[in-house]
Amino acid sequence: MSAPPAVRKGELDPFAVAVMAEIGVDISRHKPITFEELDELEGLNFDLIVTLSPEAHHRALELTRTSAVDVEYWPTADPTDTEGSREQRLEAYRSVRDQLLNRIRERFVMRRPGNE
Repeated sequence: MSAPPAVRKGELDPFAVAVMAEIGVDISRHKPITFEELDELEGLNFDLIVTLSPEAHHRALELTRTSAVDVEYWPTADPTDTEGSREQRLEAYRSVRDQLLNRIRERFVMRRPGNE
């Protein structure tokens, strides 16, 4: 599984690595890639793209306008904008992580019928 595509080229964020490690997910070897790089590798052969920023959403819509790909926008705060102590910054990343985990569970985890 590749890292999520980015609109702008960047480096792997050590705060993201740290908060994902807290929940047992190792992303330390992931490499951020752009939509263009992903298109070259995979041909954007997806059923669904979830975007987290307006910029990424608009770029995904541009790239998929002739494809049968659903694009969903999940507005998400950018934790890189947080200033303060290391702990305050980590807390901002944890908040985004937890918000996304909840959205993923709501969107993709099938609910099991209860004993009714």
